[in-house]
Amino acid sequence: MLSEKKHRLAGLVVGLTTLMATPAFARSISLKDTGVAFWIFIIIGAIIVLLQLIPAIILFLSFVGTMTNLSERRRLQKK
Repeated sequence: MLSEKKHRLAGLVVGLTTLMATPAFARSISLKDTGVAFWIFIIIGAIIVLLQLIPAIILFLSFVGTMTNLSERRRLQKK
């Protein structure tokens, strides 16, 4: 009984999703008529994404330095 309800619900969801994905909603996006607020939003978003690279680079270089230091210590202890 429960399995039958799940199958019906899954079929209903698939049917509604198919109805919503009609070609009427599939149109191209034109950036000619976008306003200034949109471009400010895009630029600020890109800056925020790029600023996340700074701590990522610091963490990566810290990891590389730590691994290099450990391998050099082991090499020096073997001699």
